[in-house]
Amino acid sequence: MLSRPNTALSQIHMQIMWSRLIAVVEEQAQTLVRTAFSTPVREAGDLSAGVFDRDGNMLAQAVTGTPGHVNSMAAAVKHFLDAFPLATMKEGDHYITNDPWLTCGHLHDLTVVSPTFLRAPFAQDEPVGLFASTVHVVDIGGLGMGPDGRQVFEEGLAIPLMALAREGRMNEDLMRIIRANVREPLQVEGDVYALAACNDEGSRRLVEMMDEFGIANLDRLGEHIIETSRQATLEAIGKLRPGKYKNSVNMDGYDRPLTLAGEMTIAPEGIHVDYTGTSPASAFGINVVMNYTLAYTAFGVKCLVAPEVPNNAGSLAPITASAPDGCLLNVKRPRAVAARHTVGHMLPDVVFGCLHQVMAGGVPAEGASSLWNPQIYGGADVQDELGPGPNGSNDGDMPPFSTVIFHCGGTGARPGKDGLDRAAGQGRARRHRLPVGGAYDPGRGHRVGRAGDVPPPRIPRRLGRRRPLPRRARPGHRAGRRRRHAGRAVVQF
Repeated sequence: MLSRPNTALSQIHMQIMWSRLIAVVEEQAQTLVRTAFSTPVREAGDLSAGVFDRDGNMLAQAVTGTPGHVNSMAAAVKHFLDAFPLATMKEGDHYITNDPWLTCGHLHDLTVVSPTFLRAPFAQDEPVGLFASTVHVVDIGGLGMGPDGRQVFEEGLAIPLMALAREGRMNEDLMRIIRANVREPLQVEGDVYALAACNDEGSRRLVEMMDEFGIANLDRLGEHIIETSRQATLEAIGKLRPGKYKNSVNMDGYDRPLTLAGEMTIAPEGIHVDYTGTSPASAFGINVVMNYTLAYTAFGVKCLVAPEVPNNAGSLAPITASAPDGCLLNVKRPRAVAARHTVGHMLPDVVFGCLHQVMAGGVPAEGASSLWNPQIYGGADVQDELGPGPNGSNDGDMPPFSTVIFHCGGTGARPGKDGLDRAAGQGRARRHRLPVGGAYDPGRGHRVGRAGDVPPPRIPRRLGRRRPLPRRARPGHRAGRRRRHAGRAVVQF
């Protein structure tokens, strides 16, 4: 296979293997969904899964997942390789971290990277590739997933780059530490095992694919994927008018209004977004690290400019971003970052506003944009704050619980169409059904309703949703609202 010349038949074989590789990582993601213990993964799909070459370049990502996880993970695997060189890896190894500055921007996101080895007679001393996956766990200790922390140390358990398993043997010391520091040890431990299991399934399917196609490495296929995707993205960018285009988005913030300012430079070699002029870092946990800023910048560009090009290292390479050190979108350790999505999910709106100036037919208007993810925890220890329950008692034997539920008010209007009500356009996580959250914690929800916007008739609208919080729970999240600074209509009619 590798000796074939670059003929039309060879190109067809490459495309077949590329499509098969995407199917492999989708099965990896579905394994994660089906084996995970927590609702953020199983119900909301707040995860990512992907396959990488030996240099840490992402070759394919699963369709299931969120752009914040996928695009951050795309840059994270190189950090794992710096800490654990290929030559030191063994079959059955798994590596883990939740470092916000290396992976997905806050401590609730765990990322696991695992090597893939071929079977005899093609076995090699070093891996032929790597699988990575990320999930948002329901709890990581600390203050919960809200903006109340002033430093990352207050926001939960930090796991540095370290071994989760060596040659198939789990790091029980690490697992004991995790169980001792979270409010839902069973769910979090189950999700950690699910991360390792899905990477193992991805490896198994990749080895089967390589056996079937008779290839001993991913070098030529990876080069084809990356270069083809890079060229396709550059061709799409080349259709836009070169120049510099500015846009800004105002949002409520936590304790003060915030401005996200961006200047997009469109050039033949790619698109760069500079966030100079953005508000300084917040004293609260709504700050964004640079890898998460780049993740949602790239998502915004790809959605409009090159939506048909598969997401991988090649298609991401022409899209870059920068932000001044210490601003809201490029904070340094130990700034608090737990609710970073309340700001980060607004970045596609900044990007859309820039592209609106060069794209015919209009772009989606601003919507709710940010997910609203109340971290709800409680039990007997908070009953004194809430008073007697319906039966007149304080239910002192109520077990502790913690859950996070996913909501979004909806997307902005589309060219010629309403926005998608109750849909998360930026985060792409699915919203929770009401009965699901109640099955895992004793809080009681009441109803879910739809809140319509009030624009003139026959004009595409953005819609929303209402959902009262359950009783007997303490919400740990109140940032990211767009009450004083509503989304703007930038779509053309």
